[in-house]
Amino acid sequence: MKIHSVLIPVDDLGLAIELLTSKLACTVTMRDEDRYCALEAGGQVLALVAGKERVSDTAALVIRVADMEAAIDTMTAGGGKVISSPSEGPHEVRAVVRGPGGLPLVLSAKRPPAP
Repeated sequence: MKIHSVLIPVDDLGLAIELLTSKLACTVTMRDEDRYCALEAGGQVLALVAGKERVSDTAALVIRVADMEAAIDTMTAGGGKVISSPSEGPHEVRAVVRGPGGLPLVLSAKRPPAP
């Protein structure tokens, strides 16, 4: 498991991107319509989400995992609670977990290859 980015839910993706790029010198590295945008921000990755991509109502760490079930088992064994079971998004499989202390986490794994 590895921290990938900080997920930030927004109401208007375009306006949020405009602020971050024009006023805070962030750089767009990937955008998927009006639902997701990754930005480089001083060596960190910000993942803005809106619409159906808004899997959390608060900022959350996005954790890349190789094995979703093993990651969920690790988190729940350590006192975490599954908020949203694994589901397929446009680019990955993800689950939302509230870690010990209330820390919101989005577990993210690459989608299995199509048969």
